Amino acid sequence: MAKVGSRASGGASRETFASRLGFLFIAAGCAIGLGNVWRFPYIAGQYGGAAFVLMYLVFLVILAMPIMAMEFSVGRASKLSSVRSFHALEPRGSQWHVFGYFALAGSFLLMMFYTVVTGWMLAYFWYSLTGSLQGLSPEEVGAFFGALLADPKALIFWMGLAIALGTTICSAGLRSSVEPITKWMMSGLFVIMIALAIRSCSLPGAGPGLEFYLKPDFGKLFAGEGVKGLWITVYAAMGQAFFTLSIGIGSMAIFGSYITRDCSLTGEAMIVTALDTSVAICAGLIIFPSCAAYGVDVGAGPGLIFVSLPVMFNHMETMGRFWATLFFLFMCFAAMSTIVAVFENNIASMRDIFTKWSRKKASLIHMITIFILSLPCALGFNLWSGFHPLGGETIVLDIEDFILSNNLLPIGSIIFLLFCCAKKGWGWDNFLNEVDSGRGVKFPRALRGYFTYVMPLIMLVIFAMGYYTMFFRK
Repeated sequence: MAKVGSRASGGASRETFASRLGFLFIAAGCAIGLGNVWRFPYIAGQYGGAAFVLMYLVFLVILAMPIMAMEFSVGRASKLSSVRSFHALEPRGSQWHVFGYFALAGSFLLMMFYTVVTGWMLAYFWYSLTGSLQGLSPEEVGAFFGALLADPKALIFWMGLAIALGTTICSAGLRSSVEPITKWMMSGLFVIMIALAIRSCSLPGAGPGLEFYLKPDFGKLFAGEGVKGLWITVYAAMGQAFFTLSIGIGSMAIFGSYITRDCSLTGEAMIVTALDTSVAICAGLIIFPSCAAYGVDVGAGPGLIFVSLPVMFNHMETMGRFWATLFFLFMCFAAMSTIVAVFENNIASMRDIFTKWSRKKASLIHMITIFILSLPCALGFNLWSGFHPLGGETIVLDIEDFILSNNLLPIGSIIFLLFCCAKKGWGWDNFLNEVDSGRGVKFPRALRGYFTYVMPLIMLVIFAMGYYTMFFRK
């Protein structure tokens, strides 16, 4: 067995969740976000509907969920954030801890563009509430969104509001603020989501949308590009599975460090994955039937939420403004739950590095840092729109998303995988001892060969395909 560093037991005074439900909700809140309710519906729409969804669910179970259990285990065993957990658990003389700093950089990078997009959600909630979008034609709705992106002051204001809200919640403490507010947001999210799904599925003409979303047609996977098209869809489903759970950059490890050993971590990972997946699936039940009922293109891409759906709400004969406001409130809860969770990870990591910093001091420094780092993304839509970092019409958000989604997430997932399975890492026996501690589902020991040899190869393929689709696919 690998010798565990002395800091592994140094977390006796670490904050803990008041309840298991608090852990599950905030971990799910980290996973549940714009990847579920913004990215998932338009990706599913572009890649064949139900057939894509089925593949996505398979990859969640066989790829993403085990790595989530590994992140939880690293956090709980070390009682530290990912930036220090490898120090505590790695064999003496090894260099696994270097990744901790890349993981923290990945969490900061995620917030550099996530706060900007969350600002859009907050803005559209306000616009829907005040009726600013009501009565606009499709062309005017598109122009309205374009005007928001073109206004640097507006984008910076809404981005700053998202950062300020997240900081305020995190600075007040884990038990006194982060945990109860996340419980409230997640409960509200589920209630609103169910109400919207019932409303959408009951619309006249919703049937074709439900069929597209729930009845697999594997022939669509080969449409246009044949086997190549199938492979591109498989890769998209793999990528979505990892993106939606926010794994690979240690943002889940921090929540493991806050919990006891009462429950096995495989079971906890299964519950969090189920909560995350239920939101993604329900988001599709909201969007696809509505699109079918009002003739909206489900493959419209990122603009589906900000252009196509407001047009749809405007065409509702009754209570369109109410449903639009409720929908964007739902989007705000989903986005803010992730911001609060990742902010908590970043602030805890900063305090693990600078051990004398108070939570409030770390929160303030983090807020200023994130605000400055997020400015390039906000300005990339207007003042810096002439900057094309990846060529073509790409903008600052594209390069930030590429570095995170196509590099740090898959590489980070490979590192967590190898660290938990390799003899020169933390090691399989140490990992099993931690992940299986407590009552609940145990990790599948018989699949050690799959986790040690097959999964890393699959992850390397995902990493390589990211570069192929970005730079070589025409």
